[in-house]
Amino acid sequence: MSRRRTLGTKKKIALLVSAATVAGGGAFVMASTSNAAPTPKSASESTVCLGLATALGNNQKFIADQRAAPDAQSEARIANREAVVAEIKRKQEASGCAVGESAQDSQTAQPSQPAQSAQPPAASAQPSQPAASAPAGDTGGGAAASGQQVCNGSTVTLSGEGGAPAASSNQFPAGTKLKVTNLDNNKSTTVEVTSVSGSCALLNDAAFEQVREPGKFLIRRALIEKVG
Repeated sequence: MSRRRTLGTKKKIALLVSAATVAGGGAFVMASTSNAAPTPKSASESTVCLGLATALGNNQKFIADQRAAPDAQSEARIANREAVVAEIKRKQEASGCAVGESAQDSQTAQPSQPAQSAQPPAASAQPSQPAASAPAGDTGGGAAASGQQVCNGSTVTLSGEGGAPAASSNQFPAGTKLKVTNLDNNKSTTVEVTSVSGSCALLNDAAFEQVREPGKFLIRRALIEKVG
């Protein structure tokens, strides 16, 4: 009788150990699950971060170009752009993006684009663009007429500069008027180039607000026209 009771006790201990092991494994699984990687950013959040990264990359490239080939105004331009870079980084932090992450607009490195945009085949390859440049969506103060399409395929982002609506460009001199249409919402603005940048067309904050989609800092589908 005593042996049977001893074996019974051992079996009970074994069962308790097994139960504890299973419970411990469950706890480990739950802990592992709780430490899983964070949920990836949504598409809209990724677009915000990409737009800010592109804006940062364009400004950083502009600063590097000015330092590589300085002129009498380079020091002032660099100081201005460094302030813009700091503002973009603040926006990255506020938007939950990686602070300091930059991405140069791939279209800005193609100097042959203006010549290509003047060719009829390039214009005819984009049937939706003429309709998007209709006067109904223009917010640029009356210069609603379509002009010569330039910088075909370029995305548009913001320069981060303040002031009245304006643009900066690495291809067009100050005084040039550019009409930028966001093909995703059919909003457009006509602004004057007032400074140099590292991209075909960068809109300052005021101009970008006129054509942007809420919460986005990048226009992927843009129609850029030289008018006047």
